[in-house]
Amino acid sequence: MLEKVDLSKKLPEKKYWKEIKKWQVRLREQSMRLFNEKRMALAVFEGWDAAGKGGSIKRVTEILDPRGFNVNTFAAPSGAEGHHHYLWRFWRSLPQLGQIAVFDRSHYGRLMVERVEGFCTEQEWKRAFREINEFEWQVTNFGSVVVKFWLHIDQDEQLRRFKGRELDPFRSYKLTEEDWRNRAKWNEYREAVEEMIEKTSTAWAPWTVVEANDKFYARVKVVQTLTKALEAVA
Repeated sequence: MLEKVDLSKKLPEKKYWKEIKKWQVRLREQSMRLFNEKRMALAVFEGWDAAGKGGSIKRVTEILDPRGFNVNTFAAPSGAEGHHHYLWRFWRSLPQLGQIAVFDRSHYGRLMVERVEGFCTEQEWKRAFREINEFEWQVTNFGSVVVKFWLHIDQDEQLRRFKGRELDPFRSYKLTEEDWRNRAKWNEYREAVEEMIEKTSTAWAPWTVVEANDKFYARVKVVQTLTKALEAVA
C-alpha cells in the first residue's frame, strides 16, 4: 500500500506561503468555534523518523490561541507509566472540552516500535488492534473529532535528511543511534505500518497518509485536512 503513495507531489514555495496562511486562518477559526462550543479534537501524528512531524505540528499550532490546544510528546513509558495498561497515559492526555490535543507519537507505538523491537508479545500487539479501535470509538462517541496522520517519505529522502541533520550543529541533536537502528529495520516497520493503517483506519478515526517527501506539500495537506475535519462537525 505505501509503495503506491505518490511521493513526487510538490508545492512551489511561493504557493506554499499563500496556502499555508489561508488554511492556518481557517484552522484558527475552527479552533475558536471548538472553544466556544466546548467541543474537542485529537490530532495524532505518526511517521518515519525525519518525516517532518515536528514541522507539521508547528504549522498546525502556529497561530492558534495557546488556551485552545496542548501538544503531548510521547517516548518510551517511564516510572508509573510502566505499571499501568499501555493506554493509561494516553487517556490522561486526551483533549479537554474546547481544546485540540496533539499527540506527537502516540498509542500506536504498541503496533510499531513495541511490535518490531519485541517490547510486547505477539498476543499483546495483535490484541491492540481491537483495543485501539475501541479506545478511539469511545473518544469520538464522547464528542471528539479524531484525525490521524502518517507522514510518509521514502528511504532516499530519509537518508538525505539524516545526513543534513548530521552536518547541522543546530539540528544534530535530533539524530540518534536509535534513528539509524530503526532505519536498518525499514522493511519490518513498513510491514507493521501497513497492517496498522489497514486495521485501524475506521469510519470514526480514519488515517490520512501524507506525502511528505516535499515538506511544503506535507504541511499544507496536514493543516488543510485537520481544518476540513473540524469544519465537517455540525
